Amino acid sequence: MRSDQLSVISVKSASRNFPRVFLVSLVLILPLLFIQGCQTNTISNGKQVQVMRVISGQTIEVISADKQHQIDPSFPHSSSLTPHSFKVRLTGIEAPDMQQQPWGHAARQQLEATVNGKTVTLELDGQPDKFGRQWAYVWQNGKLLNEQLLKEGYVLWDGRSRDRKYDDRLEKAQAWARIMGRGVWDVRQPMRQTPTEFRQMAGVGEKRAGEAGGAGGEKSAITNYQ
Repeated sequence: MRSDQLSVISVKSASRNFPRVFLVSLVLILPLLFIQGCQTNTISNGKQVQVMRVISGQTIEVISADKQHQIDPSFPHSSSLTPHSFKVRLTGIEAPDMQQQPWGHAARQQLEATVNGKTVTLELDGQPDKFGRQWAYVWQNGKLLNEQLLKEGYVLWDGRSRDRKYDDRLEKAQAWARIMGRGVWDVRQPMRQTPTEFRQMAGVGEKRAGEAGGAGGEKSAITNYQ
């Protein structure tokens, strides 16, 4: 048999076997991603707070869960907020801009349904940023909400966390959502631009980010700078 015939047979054989190989790969990979996503943790040095409102799919306003407890002086405060309240930016994720519909509202609604008015635990990720937001991992009942939002496809993974403590978990959560076609990864209605790309196309620059600091900032196209 000639070498060119062997090559044709080899290609045909590989084509026939591709679906089987792909399915086997999924069978091996998906359980690992699922197990990773089901992990729970107990945070011994976290700060308990109550969520007062959800500003966007990545930012919440909170107050100390202990009414008699004064919040650490290092926390940012705003005169536009109630006494001792501050904004928390969920680290490791990037939510769709509020003008990216329907994904922006979907992310905020999901976060609101999960935490609004409830007590959560903050695991701080560095110092407050220049917009006065405290970046943190947010825990509820032993689950990492940053990770849950990624796994359900409401937000994108943003590898800019300061300590990179949960980067591996967050990246795997996004991989799960992408494989399963959840949320922004749904092939029937995919989000074709990242929030950063969307703002650049819309002509919204970081130089205007300070405009989002007021009480009505969540209505702006630059909401997600909050």
